[in-house]
Amino acid sequence: MSTEQGPRPHRVLVLNSGSSSVKYQLLDMADARRLAVGLVERIGEETSRLVHTPLTEGAGGEREVTGRVADHREALEAVAAELAKDGLGLDSPELAAIGHRVVHGGRQFTRPTVIDDAVLAEIERLVPVAPLHNPANLMGIRTARRMRPDLPQVAVFDTTFHTTMPEYAARYPIERETADAHRVRRYGFHGTSHGYVARKAAELLDRPLAELNLITLHLGNGASAAAVRGGICVDTSMGLTPLEGLMMGTRSGDVDPAVVFHLRRVAGMETDETDALLNQRSGLLGICGDNDMREITRRMDEGDEDARLAFDMYVHRLKKYIGAYAAVLGRVDAVVFTAGVGENAAAVRQAAVEGLEGFGMAVDRELNAVRSGAPRLISPGSSRVAVAVVPTDEELEIAEQTYALVGPDTRPAPESADSPATPPG
Repeated sequence: MSTEQGPRPHRVLVLNSGSSSVKYQLLDMADARRLAVGLVERIGEETSRLVHTPLTEGAGGEREVTGRVADHREALEAVAAELAKDGLGLDSPELAAIGHRVVHGGRQFTRPTVIDDAVLAEIERLVPVAPLHNPANLMGIRTARRMRPDLPQVAVFDTTFHTTMPEYAARYPIERETADAHRVRRYGFHGTSHGYVARKAAELLDRPLAELNLITLHLGNGASAAAVRGGICVDTSMGLTPLEGLMMGTRSGDVDPAVVFHLRRVAGMETDETDALLNQRSGLLGICGDNDMREITRRMDEGDEDARLAFDMYVHRLKKYIGAYAAVLGRVDAVVFTAGVGENAAAVRQAAVEGLEGFGMAVDRELNAVRSGAPRLISPGSSRVAVAVVPTDEELEIAEQTYALVGPDTRPAPESADSPATPPG
């Protein structure tokens, strides 16, 4: 009986399914190398668009396909077709698993999880606390499972990193029976990013993560802060939903809850209207009409007062969270900026740390002005607290967590070619 084994699967496809888009990356986990990246956007519209970039040697450059993509099934079929053109099709024996970003995992999912029908049902049960995100994530999962029912598929949750928060940080001070009955508590989001940059910051500082107290700042169109003690999240700014916390691109962040009641009484605004106001027409956009920090800083430099107000509000709230988490941690070893604004907006980083010298924090203007895709320190050498910029890589983190769970090295080897191992899930 032959004992020869075929090639060990080592590729992971990462899918991030939104309501009208699918972002994807195919990675080779033998060396954490990207093989292809892409995006399908405007799903369901006549102007759907797929942009696919193969990254293998000799594969050519970016390709664009336009035309109506009716739903997520058609979107993933189009992705599979583009990957196949590069010899990277979903039927490849080298594909080990598909990793899915899932925004809300509630309290139930404290680690990456192989998806089965029971897991799907639980993700669906959480839709009321993530109505903008979990339904789209579910569409992507169901479509991928239909296309490759034999392949392990893994859910990696935005909330997992924050499940370590102590009860006094996770609970809201409202009647316990009501809160527990309706799962009202603080869950936090962007956890994949916070966990990744915390580890990378420890590498940058050349110190064990277990010894470090970090404040991680994920500043994109959505924004959140986390207090991380020894690699463990002890507090974060987002809550039941991704609306709480910092001022964001289109989201308000923290407001008095009574604003909702006030707008109902004096403006007759129904729940859906207020929801749209706070999530889609607030934040930077609501104050100055722009949610792109590059445009806001350009306008501010030209003397635009609305842009200046939006910038100052954004920085003021960011600074308050840095101070609050310094108090929570007691000692801060580093403040870490990441994501689109955090990695690229030097003016935001400078303004956010300015005035915090009493906390041991400072930014070196010359170091801060350097543009680089590498992790780097932007604080002066004499600073008691390091200030760092660490580019996030959520797709790599999802791929690594997926592969660690169901990659070939985690499964029992087959006894022979005639008795293959059964993939989990």
